[in-house]
Amino acid sequence: MKTILPTFEIIKPSFGSSFSFSKYVENANSKSHLWHYHPEIELVYVNDGSGKRQVGSHISYYTEGDLILIGSNLPHCGFTNEQTGNKNETVIQMRPDFLGDGFFDIAEMKNINNLFSQAKAGIAFEGETKKRIGSKIEIMDKQSPFERLLTMLDILNELELSEEFKVLNAVGFSLEMQMQDNDRINMVFNYVKDNFQEQITLDEVAVLVSMTVPSFCRYFKKITHKTLTKFVNEYRLVHASKLLAEKPVSITEICFESGFNNFSYFNKSFKEFTGKSASLYRKEFRSVLK
Repeated sequence: MKTILPTFEIIKPSFGSSFSFSKYVENANSKSHLWHYHPEIELVYVNDGSGKRQVGSHISYYTEGDLILIGSNLPHCGFTNEQTGNKNETVIQMRPDFLGDGFFDIAEMKNINNLFSQAKAGIAFEGETKKRIGSKIEIMDKQSPFERLLTMLDILNELELSEEFKVLNAVGFSLEMQMQDNDRINMVFNYVKDNFQEQITLDEVAVLVSMTVPSFCRYFKKITHKTLTKFVNEYRLVHASKLLAEKPVSITEICFESGFNNFSYFNKSFKEFTGKSASLYRKEFRSVLK
């Protein structure tokens, strides 16, 4: 049984700044393969490429880059690796009160306060918003700390006003819990991430977190709004989406490489999850790339 404990990340603001700004070139972000969490709100911009998006209990596949806002203590994986195809990844991290107690409670900050509240479930921004905000984020790399702060506030306000977004987790989803609960659910997420290609049983996962099977089922459903089976299958289906887009192998091979042992069940599940068959998904993805 392979187990990786969750990582609690300690973040320090950039020199001369009230928040952290990091730019990773050529997929140098060492956190990309780990589930981790931190009290800081995180804004991530990936400039092109495609890969897995894993935020809370949400798993999906992004293309043409990504712009994600992740709330405080919401567990997530990094979004880039050597296969992603992007040139760099920019990560901005800030405490909810990074400008002092009560600052975001004033009238002028109402929009940003609303945005931080929504971010507890994770938000993915799309379309022109992703391109426009992405350009502003990359310019911040050359700015002074004061200019960077003004740009940051402008970006946050613009994100709240945007209508091009998708909330990633279910309404009411939140992992702002006791440290023990954060560690427990992260252990489950890590275990699924590392073992989804094999059979995963409720018994082994319940043992992993020192719970009975009935207690674990109630616990997992309460936190994620999903059963463990649904969560594991979604992980497998997103992996299949990635393989369909990136690997010139048969759909049968992709089915088994994604952890499914029944081809007809895979086809049915994939169509329910994406709204189209695996062959049509691959065909449409390739036509977009052309």
